Amino acid sequence: MGVMDRLILSDVAWERMAPLIIGRDNRMFVEGVLWIVRTGSPWRDLPEAFGDWNSVFRRFSRWSIKGVW
Repeated sequence: MGVMDRLILSDVAWERMAPLIIGRDNRMFVEGVLWIVRTGSPWRDLPEAFGDWNSVFRRFSRWSIKGVW
C-alpha cells in the first residue's frame, strides 16, 4: 500500500474545500500537511508524492503566518 492509498480527504470533503484555496497542487499540499500532522514526522520525511518537502513546508509556514491554519 502506497502513500496515495492513504490519503485523508474524501472527494466530497475536497470538493467543499477546493473553492476556498488558491494556488497549484492544492489537494496534494493539504494532504501533505495532514500527513505531517497525522504521523508527527519531520518535514524532511514528507513523501515525494506530496511534492518537494521544502516547498510544502514554506507554503505551510506562509499560511501559518497569515492565520490560515
